[in-house]
Amino acid sequence: MPRIRNDRSESIDQLFHAILSLQDLDECYRFFGDLLTVQELSAFAQRLQVAGMLSDGKTYEAIRAEIATSSSTITRVNTELRYGSGGYRMVLERLRASSP
Repeated sequence: MPRIRNDRSESIDQLFHAILSLQDLDECYRFFGDLLTVQELSAFAQRLQVAGMLSDGKTYEAIRAEIATSSSTITRVNTELRYGSGGYRMVLERLRASSP
């Protein structure tokens, strides 16, 4: 079961509903630009990028050579890929399926 469910709250539900209401990339840029700092947004994007690279079988060393990230970030993402709720895998599969 996803760990975030343990912390489920009305405010988190509201945030997720807000995200689900976004209709296109421009709206995402506008909303997340207001919601997050540049560093926070970059960290989230980097985690997804790391997840994709790990899913493709790349090593920690290969990932660190390609993008500026810490071993702890790679380890955290790898742990979620292996033992998490499957969110990364679900999104990565959907992204790959929708790519031309």
